[in-house]
Amino acid sequence: MREPARLCVACRTSTRKSDLIRLVRTPEGEVIIDVKKRCEGRGAYICPNEACIELARKKHSLDRALRCHASDDIYDSLKGMVHEQT
Repeated sequence: MREPARLCVACRTSTRKSDLIRLVRTPEGEVIIDVKKRCEGRGAYICPNEACIELARKKHSLDRALRCHASDDIYDSLKGMVHEQT
């Protein structure tokens, strides 16, 4: 069985879902990193590299995809996750 693919909100590259980081806008309007990829709410995916994270911040890609404001704390947390994985 083939694994589903998703688009990175920053670079617009189609990649396997398991290779991307999922972010979710919860029903309360908060943006969180969905580590288990099972949270309820509107989701968006981003590549786990610093270039895509900075591009998303610059272009406000997460804001558009999630239809709310993603704080700088989210981008900092994403960068921290990327550094932990390497």
